[in-house]
Amino acid sequence: MPACPRHLKGPPFDRRSRAQHNQPVTPVRTFLSTSAGRFVATYALVLSVSFLVLALRPVNDRVVNPYTTLVSHEARLVLNLLGEGAVVSGQVLSSPRFSVAIFNGCNGLEAILIFVSGVVAFPASWRRKLVGIVVGFLAIQAFNVVRVVSLFYVGALRPQWFSVSHVFIWQSLVIVFGVVLWLVWARRYAVERAHE
Repeated sequence: MPACPRHLKGPPFDRRSRAQHNQPVTPVRTFLSTSAGRFVATYALVLSVSFLVLALRPVNDRVVNPYTTLVSHEARLVLNLLGEGAVVSGQVLSSPRFSVAIFNGCNGLEAILIFVSGVVAFPASWRRKLVGIVVGFLAIQAFNVVRVVSLFYVGALRPQWFSVSHVFIWQSLVIVFGVVLWLVWARRYAVERAHE
C-alpha cells in the first residue's frame, strides 16, 4: 500500500517571501545602505554634477573666466602691497620682473568644489553647511592667492622651478588644503552631532 502524503505544519508557501529572501545582496548595495555609503554616493554625485556644470561653455564664459580674473586681481593687490607694481590684463598677471597667465585649474575652483561637495554630502544641518561653505570658500580662496603670489616669485627668482612648483607642489597643496579643511569641519560637526 502506498504511503499517504502527510500534511506538514507551518505557514503556507509564499512565493513572494521566497523571492525576497533569495535576492542577492551585493556589497555595493550593502555599503550604500550605511551612512558612510550614502555620504560617498552623495559626495560623488554632487562633485560630478559640479564639474559637469563648470565644463559647460556658458558657465565657463560667464562664471569661471570672471572668477579666474578676480583671482588675478587679488594676487595683483597682494603683489602691489609687496612693491611689485603688478598689473592684470585679462587673466595675465605681470610686472617688470615676471608674467604669468592664470587659467582654469589655477583658480582654486577644484579644491573649492571638493570641499563644498563634502560639506553638502555630510549629515549636518543646512545652517552649519552654509557656514562651512562660506568659511571654506574664503579660506581656500586666500590659500590660492598665496599660491599664485608664491608662484609669481618662484617664476621671477627661480624660473627653472616654476613648472614643478606649479604642477606638482602647489596643485597638490591646494587640493590637500581643501580636504584637510573639510576634515576639520566634519570632525567638529560630527562631534557636536554626537553630543546632541
